[in-house]
Formats: sequence, structure tokens, C-alpha cells
Amino acid sequence: MSPAGKLFATAAMIEGVTWAGLLIGMLLKRGLEITDLGVRIFGPLHGAAFLFYVVVTLYAWGKLRWPLWAMGVALVAAVPPLVTVPLEMWFRRIGLLSGRPS
Repeated sequence: MSPAGKLFATAAMIEGVTWAGLLIGMLLKRGLEITDLGVRIFGPLHGAAFLFYVVVTLYAWGKLRWPLWAMGVALVAAVPPLVTVPLEMWFRRIGLLSGRPS
């Protein structure tokens, strides 16, 4: 895996983990009405992780010479919860993170 591919994989994992934390925080706040601590912690973390993921996706697109569809799919994957993790696994499998698509 190329350095840009490793950076993308890391950004995808961070984005996914902070999404999970935010979802748990929302469950604790709205669903169970226990505490809003999870939302207060993971809300800003996920916001920063989302922006980091978008920047890294655009960087990887240019550096790894992804086709336009791959960049579009990667950006859309950041919107629904936890989709960046399986997307990263798929991109790794098809060679997009190595710079040599198969």
C-alpha cells in the first residue's frame, strides 16, 4: 500500500470510529436519556474526522490517480454512518490504495 493509501485507510477508520462513537452518544442522549457526554465528545471529534477524511480523499484522488467515480464514491461514503470502513476495504482489494488499480 502506498503512503497516500495508508493515509486514506487511516482517515477512513478514524471517520468510522468517530461515527460509531457519535451514534452511541446519540443513543445515550436521545434514546436512553442518560447523558449527553458522548455527543459532546464525539460530535466535535467526528466533525474534525469528517473534514480530515474529505481532505485526505481529495489528496488520495490526486496522488493515486483515482478515476473520478472512485473519488465521488469515497466522498459520498462519508455521509451514511460507518460506510468508509467497508469502502476502504474494497478500495484496498481492487488496488486503489496501492496506486495500481487491478
